[in-house]
Amino acid sequence: MRLDLMNIIGEINPQLFREVKGRFKTRNIMVAGGMSLFTQVLVLFGFLNELPTRHSEYHRYCTGGNPKYYYEEFRCLIDPLGHLEINWQLWWSDVFVWLTVVGIFALLVGGTYLIISDLDREERKGTLNFIRLSPQSTQKILLGKLLGAPSLLYLGCFLAFPLHLWAALNLHMSLGLLALYYGVLLACSAFFFSGAILLGLVSHWMGGFQAWLGGALVTAFLFFTALMRVEDAPIDALKLVSPSSLIPYMIGEKWLGNIQLFNYDLIDLLKHSMEWHWFVLPIGQTAIGLSLAMVVTCGVWTAWNWLVIDRCFRNPNQTLISKKQSFWLTGCFSVFTLGLAPHGYEFDNLYVLLVFNLIFFAGLMAALSPQRQVCVDWARYRHMSATRHQGLLQDLMSGEKSPALLAIALNLLEAQLIILPWILMWPGGTDDILHGIFNLVLSFSVLLVYASVAQLIMMMKSKKSGIWATAAIGGAISLLPLAFLVLSAYPEEAPLLWMFTIFPWEALNHTSALTVMVSVLTQWSVVGLVSTQYGRQLRQAGISASKALGHA
Repeated sequence: MRLDLMNIIGEINPQLFREVKGRFKTRNIMVAGGMSLFTQVLVLFGFLNELPTRHSEYHRYCTGGNPKYYYEEFRCLIDPLGHLEINWQLWWSDVFVWLTVVGIFALLVGGTYLIISDLDREERKGTLNFIRLSPQSTQKILLGKLLGAPSLLYLGCFLAFPLHLWAALNLHMSLGLLALYYGVLLACSAFFFSGAILLGLVSHWMGGFQAWLGGALVTAFLFFTALMRVEDAPIDALKLVSPSSLIPYMIGEKWLGNIQLFNYDLIDLLKHSMEWHWFVLPIGQTAIGLSLAMVVTCGVWTAWNWLVIDRCFRNPNQTLISKKQSFWLTGCFSVFTLGLAPHGYEFDNLYVLLVFNLIFFAGLMAALSPQRQVCVDWARYRHMSATRHQGLLQDLMSGEKSPALLAIALNLLEAQLIILPWILMWPGGTDDILHGIFNLVLSFSVLLVYASVAQLIMMMKSKKSGIWATAAIGGAISLLPLAFLVLSAYPEEAPLLWMFTIFPWEALNHTSALTVMVSVLTQWSVVGLVSTQYGRQLRQAGISASKALGHA
């Protein structure tokens, strides 16, 4: 039977067959099964230990009346047979919630770590390049990795399914609702694991640290999204890819007030989630609506992950995303986050949007920037290439090998133009609208300065120019405001200085429109000077390479 199953796997996906065959040894299966069973027993015995004793007067699992206000504990009653009356449905609710939480962390953190670690091992052994030569499609090869690398983890999770199902049945939960949760978990897993593959492919220079980094990032993300509640703000976007968002919908409303997920009562989480909207769509009113929103969100971003993976797997030297694709990606990201920023607390929502844009464009700059030698070759041979008839401007906007600064600037402009109508519809007065527009303009200008400086640093004759560019931009974002604070140049006292940081929000409350225009014109002048210097260096590098080729 096992051989027949392995043969079927080998015919469907040879890469998956290779992964599973190497891992499904008797010893590995016993270890995975033992760890799964040990975790289940630990959860069960942990909650069994929480049950009241005959000496308990009040306890949350008792059934008597008069609950205490602070602990929500009930009087412990004795049945006619002399046994404590236990609220087993509440007990099973606790067991179900924590089995779910432990399962989410084990699956997503463990799976992310195993996928990245496996790709790193293949890279160091040199077998990843051999796999690239396979006639199989990229999707088939890396799907084999996604399913195969954490296959023992999947086995452990499968062994926990009977207890999870039994806990759900004891809660009188509908099987349809449980199936809905598993569908959401599957969609979220696809998003995280495709992201793990992408990180594993682009971070081989970290020397093995990337697996720990990926696991730590996912752990921090899951904790953060479990600790936060829906606030009708753009940051709620994070909860749309976190399976724990669905937990409050799965427990009976009668017990929600007695169960906590970390520091929030489930009833509180549910009340906030039911007010959740994306534009005018009430995505949080029902479990079905939220599940659909989460599956669509994870599906969209998983598709973008695979698009980038497909580009960088076969040709690691090309940019992660093309310029044409970047315009669609920016539009998708901007509309998605803007939909979670309703009117009310306008400035708070705007600041979150601008921080999201900062993070997004930091990644987009890296994804769009070609290597130095690619830009030099473009400068040398553009007049001979097939794109010479397009014109320089069109080549800079859409060419695969041309410098990325113009494309980055257009993406920045696109993101700000998507946010602009939302600001113009603010219910406040003209002053608030102008204040919001100034924030947009300053954000655009500062990010454009960072992008131009990063492109200039990328022209360095160094294999680590990308790291230097990242360090320079990271320093400008974090160290510049810190330096102003250390020097006691606070936003209200030196607003002009803060116009050159990515956080000019408070300074705008203490300055005039003239000061804002001066800072913007100064930033654009910096962009012009840096771009001119970049073009000069690029032309010189192309001429030097041509001379060197001629002498050779």
